[in-house]
Amino acid sequence: MESLFVSVLSRQKGFTLLELLVVMVIIGLLAGYVAPRYFAQVGKSEVKVAAAQIDAFDKALEAYRLDVGRFPATSQGLDALMNPPAAEPKWQGPYLKRAVPLDPWGVPYHYASPGTHGDFDLFSTGRDKALGGSGLDADIVNW
Repeated sequence: MESLFVSVLSRQKGFTLLELLVVMVIIGLLAGYVAPRYFAQVGKSEVKVAAAQIDAFDKALEAYRLDVGRFPATSQGLDALMNPPAAEPKWQGPYLKRAVPLDPWGVPYHYASPGTHGDFDLFSTGRDKALGGSGLDADIVNW
């Protein structure tokens, strides 16, 4: 009886090619199902990060306006939130905890004051890095 058990164990040393192919097909099907859903979530999270950053800049710009009496000029840009502009005695900043980051796609945020949509325009061109677009390529704006 013991020799039968030992002979059965000695024959099962690995997987057959068919078993390996079946496992690879199953893994491929799972990856094909999960990957598109995962990458769609990554794109949505980048849009949410850009919107949250624009909201934070919006609040910081309002605090700047309350102290100085006006929004930073377009030429001063968002840098005025971290570094006092020349000859600005009322500046009480910095108005942000950290330096102004690039948007999630590696492009600087666009700032204009006065803006065409309000006192100032603040936006990111989104994933496509071009004005306009729709879906995940849409601009993220403060207006």
